[in-house]
Amino acid sequence: GRFAALPTEHDCLGDWSETELPAIFDKNGTLDGSAAGRFVDYILRDSGAGYSTNGGQVALVAISAANSETGIMLPNGHVASNNHINSPLAGTLPYAVVCDITQMAGKVPVTYRGDTRPAYMLLSAHKLGGPKGVGALINFTANDPQAMMRGGGQEMGRRSGTENVIGIAGFGAAAQAAQHDISAGKWDRVDKLRNILENALEAASNTTIFIGRSAARLPNTSCFATPGWKGETQVIQMDLSGFAISAGSACSSGKVKASRVLEGMGLGDMAANAVRVSLGLETTEEEIMRFVDVWAQKLKKHQARAV
Repeated sequence: GRFAALPTEHDCLGDWSETELPAIFDKNGTLDGSAAGRFVDYILRDSGAGYSTNGGQVALVAISAANSETGIMLPNGHVASNNHINSPLAGTLPYAVVCDITQMAGKVPVTYRGDTRPAYMLLSAHKLGGPKGVGALINFTANDPQAMMRGGGQEMGRRSGTENVIGIAGFGAAAQAAQHDISAGKWDRVDKLRNILENALEAASNTTIFIGRSAARLPNTSCFATPGWKGETQVIQMDLSGFAISAGSACSSGKVKASRVLEGMGLGDMAANAVRVSLGLETTEEEIMRFVDVWAQKLKKHQARAV
């Protein structure tokens, strides 16, 4: 079988993909109403990865529950059941959907159940406050995936190598704490702060666009682009003022490239002007307003130099 992923996926999924599936999000980051069906039709009929003249087959289709750059969450029910996505052609080709919930876990409830549940879910401890280097594969099927690491046969033969017991225990403790934070509504406060941030940025710049603002998003993530102001320039300028943000770009072979995720959403040249701001449970409104003030000052200086 083969492995397929969307062009808007994180590199941890995209770099493994042998087949790049078509983008199913519009420029606002929302999922097209018929996208799930077209998504599968492409897999089965058009991509050359499904049953086709070369006889290939997609064994695994990977998709993230929430995007790492934009925070946009995939609507519940639009991914898949255990083995099929709702499509007229889906019954002709069984395949498994792998859903990466790393960005979502610990911030919002994960509600994939029953017919909307994927075959597998992946998550990493460090994204919900646990130790680095520890993760989990949640298997909802009756079959175990083939082990990539062989040797001592630890974890019932699923992953060989001496278990990191301290890391596993830390993961469990972090997961319990994260569940408490969700139940206590702590991330609801962060969601309100993110909206305050974007409203203040919009007041400072009427040309700045916010990626996926009308879509369901993670509470802590804001991705926005300002015409003519490169993302990497913003990162450097804000860093000099004590703010750590990230650009919607990555360095490859010494060259700065626009975000593959944002290009996959159809943002074109604006993808190179995007930055991501992430909030945490300890972020305050005072910090947000100070960030906006500094960002607005930097923007005015940039615009003055550009005249």
